[in-house]
Amino acid sequence: MESVARGGTKWKRFAVVMVPSIAATAAIGVALSQGALAASFSVSGQQFKVSADKLVGEEMVQYGTVDMGADGKPHPVTVSAFNNAKIYDMCQSVVTKVPFLGDITMVLNAGGDPQKPVKAKDIYIDIAQLDSSKATFSNIDIGVATGSTRDGYPKPKEKSEGDHKQVDLNGFAQQAEGAVIENVKQTAWATSASTLELSGFGLQLKKGSGAGVECY
Repeated sequence: MESVARGGTKWKRFAVVMVPSIAATAAIGVALSQGALAASFSVSGQQFKVSADKLVGEEMVQYGTVDMGADGKPHPVTVSAFNNAKIYDMCQSVVTKVPFLGDITMVLNAGGDPQKPVKAKDIYIDIAQLDSSKATFSNIDIGVATGSTRDGYPKPKEKSEGDHKQVDLNGFAQQAEGAVIENVKQTAWATSASTLELSGFGLQLKKGSGAGVECY
């Protein structure tokens, strides 16, 4: 079996990182059962939304790649990873079309208490789009090859045979000792983490979709 590493390319649209959607993937895996799970790196045609007041992350790496959908279509993403992250006042929503009922939105909330944020370790997220009011990076290297990240930093994940082949491992990437990202709105395809702690966890099902129903 040939193992293909997730590589990097330059995606101008994705200049900053965000990872809170890892929490929702772990907590609402049933809603993403069509395949949007980063563990297999095969994604469905269904994105999910995440908003948060703030993300504080340590030892970040970021690189561009392509996820192969279960429908056979490629999805360009920016993979962002942190060794540790704290997410404050996190919301995640995913919309599912239910026969005879229409759109049903599952909404997850956690980390609303400023003293008890969502905590994640070894997290990877495949981002489609992100907006933030402010992002601050400490000791950042831009343009570093993904195959030469600093010791102790997350490494590009490997993909098993049958998944979509990724771009060159030595492609464009960036890394930083830390990041603080504020007022985040994000869409993503997939996430994974080694450990996850959801404080103040809440889950709701709402009829409909869009503004006022989803996280944003």
